[in-house]
Amino acid sequence: MKEDFYNILGVSKGASASEIKKAYRKKAIEFHPDKNPGDSKAEEKFKQAAEAYEVLSNADKKAKYDRFGHQAFEGGGGSGFGGFGGGGMNMDDIFSQFGDIFGGGGFGGFGGGRRAQTKGSNLRIRVKLTLEEIANGVEKKIKVKRKKVAKGTTYKTCGTCNGSGQVTRIQNTILGRMQTSAPCNSCSGSGQTIDKKPSNADVHGMLQTEETVSIKIPAGVLEGMQLKVSGKGNEAPGNSISGDLLVAIEELPHATLQREGDNLHHDLYISFSDAVLGTSKEIDTVNGKVRIKIEQGVQSGKILRLRNKGIPSINNYGSGDLLVHINVWTPKTLNKEQKEFFKKNV
Repeated sequence: MKEDFYNILGVSKGASASEIKKAYRKKAIEFHPDKNPGDSKAEEKFKQAAEAYEVLSNADKKAKYDRFGHQAFEGGGGSGFGGFGGGGMNMDDIFSQFGDIFGGGGFGGFGGGRRAQTKGSNLRIRVKLTLEEIANGVEKKIKVKRKKVAKGTTYKTCGTCNGSGQVTRIQNTILGRMQTSAPCNSCSGSGQTIDKKPSNADVHGMLQTEETVSIKIPAGVLEGMQLKVSGKGNEAPGNSISGDLLVAIEELPHATLQREGDNLHHDLYISFSDAVLGTSKEIDTVNGKVRIKIEQGVQSGKILRLRNKGIPSINNYGSGDLLVHINVWTPKTLNKEQKEFFKKNV
C-alpha cells in the first residue's frame, strides 16, 4: 500500500501551502543524495517527498488527491513523476523542478554543481473509450509520432557555456555589480551542441518517428481526466530526458445507458399489459445482458436498483449501481375491440 502523501511530509490534511513547502524542504534536506551518498533508502525517501510535494503544492492535484487518493494518479492520472507505464522518478527531473525551492545556488546547500537536464516537450493525445472499456479497464495500443535523437548523432560540450548550460552575465548598475544567469542560447541549456548527425536529421539531430505506445487505462476513469505516460513524449537533443505523453479521456455515448458518476441509468419502456400482469425483460449492462423481473401492477416512474452493476470507483470504493427507470407506454390508437375492453374494465 502506497504511503499517504500527508504522512510522508509529516503534515495534516488541513496544512497551508507554506506549511507544506516548509515540510518538504526539511525532508529534502534530510534525505538529499549528496548528504546520504550510497544510501538507497534515503534516496527513495527523497523521491517520495518530491512526489508528495509535487501533488500537494498544486491546488488542482491536491483537490483530486483529497477526493480520490492515490487512485487519482495511478495509471498516470497526473502525478508529476510516477506517471503510468513507466520508469519511476528521475532524479534530474526532481532537481530541475524543485531546485529553486531552496533559493540561490545549489539544492539545499548540496550539489551546487549539479546541472539539471533539459526535458523534451510533452505530447498530447485524446483516447475515446466505450462505457464497457471504462467499466472494466483497458489497454490501448496507440501510434504516436514523436521526435527522437537520430541514430548516429553525437554531441560535444558547448563551447559557449563549457557544458554548464548556463551563461553568467555581470552588469554594472548604480547599485553596484549585478550577476545574472540565464540558459545558454547556443545549446538551449543542455550543455551540448551537435558534433555529428546523419543527413536526414534536422539541425538538432532529431528525427520524427512513429512508435506504438501501450497505455494501460484503469477502470472508472472520467471524461476529461488526463493520464500521463512518462518518457513517451519528444526527446530533446544533448544531455536530456524525454517529455511525457499526456492522454485525455473521452467517453463515447452508449446506446441504452447513461452515466452519472459511478451510477448508470437505463430507461425501460413496457406496455400497459406488462405493467398490469408483470413480466421479465432483458436489459444491457456494462458486462453483458441481464434479465430482470417486473412485478405485476408496477407504476410508471418506478426505479429498480441493480446493485454493483454500475462503474467501479476510481478510488476502489466499490462499484456504482444500475438504476432502471420504468416507463409504462400508453398506446395512442386503439381498435374497436380494444376500446370496448377498456370501457368494460374501467
